[in-house]
Amino acid sequence: MKYDHILIRYGELALKGKNRVSFEKQLLANIRHVLKPIQGLKVKRTFGRIVVELFEVEPGPVVELLKNIFGIHSFSLAIRVDHEVLDMQKAALKAVQESEGTARTFKIVTRRAYKPFPIDSQTLNHKIGGYVLANTENLTVDVHNPDATIRVEVRETAAYITTDAFKGAGGLPAGTSGKLLLMLSGGIDSPVAGYLAMKRGADLEAIHFHSPPYTSERAKQKVMDLVKRLNEFGGNIKLHIVPFTDIQTHIRDEAPSNFQMTIMRRMMMRIATKVAEEKGLLAIATGDSLGQVASQTLHSIHTINEVTNYPVIRPLITMDKLEVMDLAKKIGTYETSILPYEDCCTIFLPPDSKTRPSRKHANKFEQYIKVDHYVTQAVEGIETLDLTKLDDVEQAIEDLF
Repeated sequence: MKYDHILIRYGELALKGKNRVSFEKQLLANIRHVLKPIQGLKVKRTFGRIVVELFEVEPGPVVELLKNIFGIHSFSLAIRVDHEVLDMQKAALKAVQESEGTARTFKIVTRRAYKPFPIDSQTLNHKIGGYVLANTENLTVDVHNPDATIRVEVRETAAYITTDAFKGAGGLPAGTSGKLLLMLSGGIDSPVAGYLAMKRGADLEAIHFHSPPYTSERAKQKVMDLVKRLNEFGGNIKLHIVPFTDIQTHIRDEAPSNFQMTIMRRMMMRIATKVAEEKGLLAIATGDSLGQVASQTLHSIHTINEVTNYPVIRPLITMDKLEVMDLAKKIGTYETSILPYEDCCTIFLPPDSKTRPSRKHANKFEQYIKVDHYVTQAVEGIETLDLTKLDDVEQAIEDLF
């Protein structure tokens, strides 16, 4: 008898009332998407739980992937048995034996989610605990501070016996709060902003401004790798690559150096707004942190926001750089973000960028910029990548050889 299932529990989802089922279905879809590379699994939803049937699959890789998925409160390796007390007793004994060498005390906690089951929880605790005591040595019951807690969940079609619980990522399943467009530079901040937006249920698409030959294909690949990492938290993010070279050189030639950064950011926001409108997205997200650089002062944010009527979500707005870096390391984007391939925000960065640019002056200088022409040109030239499908193609090619 071995662990043959994983029992997944919800946190915040349980409070969603009439909308709970739709949240659970989205979580189920996200889990299936993330676990897709592991062959031989079956994932299904039962009332109040999602169950992964392992069959002959080793649980280790599955556990590591599940830890990342938003919407999961906790999960446990489980032994599935029929509604027979003896089967529950044997499974509980096996679970205790898995802890042999470390556990000296234990307790049984039974949850009878399937109320027609004829034996109440307290009686089951005694029956199963007594069996474990009779078939082990040097083990005693401690209901207050046990070394091992064996949980028995009696559900409609079976009972599940579990021990330790793994902590999940929490939050809401990606895709339950609507879709937004993440402005993804390739630096440290914007992937973390995307991560935090996904944690609150946002379904992301990403937009990246690419300026060849000043930015290399390696810079583009870096952004693609960041999107793939974010997808591991339950997303399926499309990446829109915007050709930005002509716009940047035009701004460099026509605008004063101290306003070039502000005007460039305004052009980015215009293009992002156009893409969001065309794709039916509800908001734009950025990696702005208040006061971190010249383009992220309140004056700059005020002036840049003038060109959009879309909500702009800034998950990092109150965080300092060290906090963002720590979170980037925790979620696995930091090492990719610091690869030394420049993005378009740094290649033309003037040394005298305004920290308090006004809308009045920005509009004045934009009179010399062909705003509509370049926004239209950029949007028409966008390359859209579905990295999940690209991964499927790459795997198919590998399988051929």
